[in-house]
Order: sequence, then structure tokens, then C-alpha cells
Amino acid sequence: MKIANVLIVGSGIAALQLAATLKQDLNVMVLTKNSTTKGNSYMAQGGVAAALGVKDHPNLHFLDTLEAGRNHNDSEAVKELTKEAPGIINGLSQAGCQFDFNKKGDLKLGMEGAHSEKRIVHSGGDATGKGLVEFLVSQLGSHITVQEDVFVYELIMSDDNQCRGVKAKHPDGTNEVYYAEHVVLATGGCGQLYHFTSNSESVTGDGLALAYLAGAELVDMEFIQFHPTLLYVDGQTKGLISEAVRGEGARLVTEDGTFIMEGVHPLKDLAPRHVVSQTIYEYLKMGEPIYLDISTIENFTERFPTVSAICRESGVKLETGRLPVAPGSHFLMGGVKTDRLGRTNIAGLYAIGEVACTGVHGANRLASNSLLEGLVYGRRLGNWLNDQSGLKEKSNYDFEVSVLSKPAEKKSLSLPDKHVLQQTMMDRTGIVRQNGALMMQKSWLESFCLADWLETSLDDYSIEEINDVFMLITAWLVTDAALARSESRGGHYRADYPGEDNANWLKKQIVYKRKTKKGGQREQIKTALTT
Repeated sequence: MKIANVLIVGSGIAALQLAATLKQDLNVMVLTKNSTTKGNSYMAQGGVAAALGVKDHPNLHFLDTLEAGRNHNDSEAVKELTKEAPGIINGLSQAGCQFDFNKKGDLKLGMEGAHSEKRIVHSGGDATGKGLVEFLVSQLGSHITVQEDVFVYELIMSDDNQCRGVKAKHPDGTNEVYYAEHVVLATGGCGQLYHFTSNSESVTGDGLALAYLAGAELVDMEFIQFHPTLLYVDGQTKGLISEAVRGEGARLVTEDGTFIMEGVHPLKDLAPRHVVSQTIYEYLKMGEPIYLDISTIENFTERFPTVSAICRESGVKLETGRLPVAPGSHFLMGGVKTDRLGRTNIAGLYAIGEVACTGVHGANRLASNSLLEGLVYGRRLGNWLNDQSGLKEKSNYDFEVSVLSKPAEKKSLSLPDKHVLQQTMMDRTGIVRQNGALMMQKSWLESFCLADWLETSLDDYSIEEINDVFMLITAWLVTDAALARSESRGGHYRADYPGEDNANWLKKQIVYKRKTKKGGQREQIKTALTT
């Protein structure tokens, strides 16, 4: 058993920013499924959006964010985010984070899709995530312990519905208990639910399932952003081609050189991601490959070293000036519902980063707002926790320890094959959705004893089995929410309801929550709320 003031599950930008912000007299523990260099944050090619240009203003950034999010956003949360963005970047730069500067000595600002001004700050060209992660790790003090290869599989809840810690497994299968006053989920999204994805292999929806099983509220699970341009070779996606490539002038073309975004959207190749993804998807369905024409970009290898390396490793020759692409799952706009500090509906439990739904992204995230959100909310929650109470006495946890010592019976329950789940999610709950396919997917997911898994102790299952359970639960949440929202908005596109329905769906959220009843039994509750 281990005890901390603050326990952070995850090690991406949000987690590291939080840890770096927490004061030194706090005992802080960071538990990560793999390592800090294997998550989405480290892989992130895109930059951080901030209104730093002479002609730019946080209000313009605010308006662009609302437009991309199709006005499903929490406008006050967006206003605060865009207002804090310039200070976040300047503070990091002054502290020694190495951002890219132009020859005049000013921060180099790039353009990305759906932005009205150049406001994207990068580090190392297209290696911004790597630069930020390495800088934040360098800022961690001796009061912070980082444990890698620790798989958290359950949140420990008290009788009065407070989160008191977590159960975790080590690679050798042994279990360990961690207690803390404050438990923070920073586990990322659920990109690996899909066959085509830009996400790290570890991003399987763990934090979402953990929160749901504990009774936290989840919202907007239907809003999945599909990135338009993943390198696509031999039927497989090989890695992300940053939106910044299109920001520098690359165009999407067919085999015969037709520009596919002409006449589709006023911003053409820089249209919001859901528009571009859906357009590419339609061509691929007809058997017509799509390419990203990079022939107009000078010094491409120097400008985009990470993309260039992915192409070389995949056997794609940059000299042709064309990169084969396909859309894939990239970001979850929904997640664990939080307030503007990262607090959930469960005392002692917090969520930041992609696992959280703060309301800033709405129905579709504006490019380069994700790293920004992690930095803003990580710092904000850290500052708030710094003002909270000290470590509880060990004796306060005696009851929970006795409960955990009880043996659990391992049930024989079925689970879907991971690769089949990913392919069916892509086919039925993917870029283009419709009632029949969604009903089929929901029924298929529920056939794997889903109701039983929600009530089963996971103590004696392997990491691989639990990972599959979490994918099953999260896939059901996404599919059911996609079925319930009978309109198209942002990242959620229904072929049978192709337009936005502002009369019935604007600002309405589909909320998921499991509630404890008398006798310890749990029931699944789904409500639609208007905010």
C-alpha cells in the first residue's frame, strides 16, 4: 500500500503540467500505463494555439473555437481558455521551453485548419509534443514519484461516495493499492477503439471506463474527431501527417490531380477536420485513393522531420510529392464531465486533458487546442490543489484495506477480439454513421456479457483482459451516444440525419452515469440534459 497527497493517473501534457505546478511539500505520485515517451502527448506533431500575433486577439481565437465546435461549446470555458493561452506560452518560453522562433527573434506562428490567423506555436518543427513533455519532465521535483508500467484498473470508493485511491496491476500480474486525498485522471482518450487511428497503442479508453464504473458523469461521447490525413500504405495507417502540412500549402488530390476540397467548403483544404475527413472518406468508399500533394512546400524534410521519418519508414518516397492518406480516429471531444477546475461529480476525483470534457471543444476540437487545454487545466488544477489540506493519517484507510483483502471470484465471461472490435467500430460507429449500423454495433457489443462486466470485480483478471473490458465499455458508450443523437454536428455525422438540428439538439448533452442503489447494486442511468 502506498499513500500520496495527489495521485495522477497518466503522464501526458496535462498530467505533467499538473505535477510541475504542485508545490514541493506535497507528496505526488504519477502512475503511467507505459512511459512518458509512448503516449499521445509525446507523439503530438501539432502545436499550441495562442493569439500572439500582431493582428490576432483571444476573441478571434474564441470565435474560431466556437465555429469548429459548432456552438456546442461552453462559451465561458472557451473564453477563459483563449484568454489564458498567450500567458501560458510566454510563461513556458521564459522558463526555458524551446519553442521555434523566426529570424527576427519572434515566436514563429503557423496556420492550421479553421483558424482565422497564424497562431500555432511549435517546438522542433513538428515535434511539439516531444519538446513540451521533455521540458515538463525536467521541471519535476524530488517530491514527485513517477512509476511506469503501472496499469490502474479500479477507483477505490468509500461508503460516502468519495474517491480514496486506486487499484493497479504490475506487469508480473501482482496487484497494488494506492491511496490519496486527490485522484486525478489524465489518461487520454480512446483512439484505439478504431482500426485507423493516430493514437498511441496505450490509448484504449481506460480513464473513461474507470470513471464510469465508479459513478462519474460522462458526456458528449458521440463526438469523435477523425483526423483527415494519416499516412495510408497497404491498407494500414502508419502515422499522422500534421495539419500544419496543409497549413503550409499542401492540397488533397485524386490520382488525376483533382483538388477534392474545391467547392466543398470556403476554407477548402483548411476546412474543419470533420468536413475534410468526410470528403476523403467518400472518395475512399468509391475505391479512389487520395493523396496529399506536398510539391509546393520547400525544404519539406527540414520543416517536417517527423512526418518525413514516418514516410521513409513506411516506404513512401517524398520525391514523388504525394503522400497517400486516409482519415482515422484522433481525438475525443467528450469524456468525464468536469467543472473549470477539473473536478468531477465525485469528491476527490478529478479529470484533465483528453479524458475530461470541460466544454471547450464542443462538437469538434479546433486544431492545436488540445495541448493548450492540457497546459491550462493542468496548471489551473495544480494551483487549486496547492491550497487544499494536508495528507490524511494512515488509520483513515483501515476499513478500505480490510475490504480489499477479501478474495474475488473470477467469472468466465466472454470478450470480443480486439481487432474485430476496432474494425467494427470503424465500419459502424466511424466517420459516417446511420441507425442500422449503430443498432447492429450496439447489439453486438452487448452480446459480450456487458451488463455482467459492469458488476464484476477485476482483481484476478490479467492486464490484457481488463484492457479489453475497458475497450468494450467505452465502445458501448460511444456507440449508444452516437445512436441517441439524431442529427449531425461536428465530429458526429449521421447519414440518416445529415443536418444540424438546432431546434432540438443545440447545447443538449447525452449524459452517462452509474448510480449506487441500496444494497450495493448499481444501475445504469442515461439522461439527456439541456445546458
